[in-house]
Amino acid sequence: MDDRMNPSRRTVRAHAIRLAALAAVCGLLGACAVKEAGYGVGVQAEREAKLQQSARDAAPDTPGMYLGLIDGMQRQGLYYASLAHIDAYEKQYGASPDSILLRADALRTTDQPAASAAAYTQLLNTPLAARGYRGLGLLAGASGDFERASQALETAVELAPTDVATLSDLGYARLRAGDIAGARVPLMKAAELDGHNQKVIGNVVLYLLADGQTARAQALIKDQKIAPDVRTQIRDEAAKVTAASRARRNSEPRAQKPHAASASGGPVASVQDVDQSQRMLQRFAQ
Repeated sequence: MDDRMNPSRRTVRAHAIRLAALAAVCGLLGACAVKEAGYGVGVQAEREAKLQQSARDAAPDTPGMYLGLIDGMQRQGLYYASLAHIDAYEKQYGASPDSILLRADALRTTDQPAASAAAYTQLLNTPLAARGYRGLGLLAGASGDFERASQALETAVELAPTDVATLSDLGYARLRAGDIAGARVPLMKAAELDGHNQKVIGNVVLYLLADGQTARAQALIKDQKIAPDVRTQIRDEAAKVTAASRARRNSEPRAQKPHAASASGGPVASVQDVDQSQRMLQRFAQ
């Protein structure tokens, strides 16, 4: 029979349609409730889940790959992020000299010297002892104690004689301690090992200025096209080196003073030093 001819059947059918619609709405609400469950709601929870997943995806499956990832973070300046991943690495694989070194470097760069020193000290009886002594030297220099910095860096150089960065750091530390003559050899070694290293070049210019070889320093600045702001920084450093050198001479026994300075109070450049500087400048120009 046609529904239009049966009012009761039409009523039942309409009621059924309304119930179905209500059930559908409730189903949608229930789905939303499930989606919003857990810590956080809506977009916040979704973002948190994505962050957690990305962190899991970023962690490689092998210790070596993971350490490489962390080292890459530090090369990009992401030291705080690297500390988080070092925690994750050591939780999964345990601490190793490599992870301790990465932690020590990150702590030093994020201005946590005490914790950094403790980490570097852990390396002194490992194959990475040279890096440990270098780190301790850098911390001492950052605190203004360049005598102690020089001592730590000397040990680092003894353990790693061809490490350019450590040689350059030792030369700089000796300059800042007022030991201009003592800075020459490590800086010359660093310059001949890596004549394109801008940090080494800057320290060599600083040495030349402190040693009274102003013309050669200016020639090197011009040849290497050192930026004006860097030149200003080097001149400021040279003034500090001169002051430290003067204080060092004043603290030495009088009998030693004629060997350290000229009658005018400035450092003396020997013929040998000039010849070596000339060869060094030629090397930089290659």
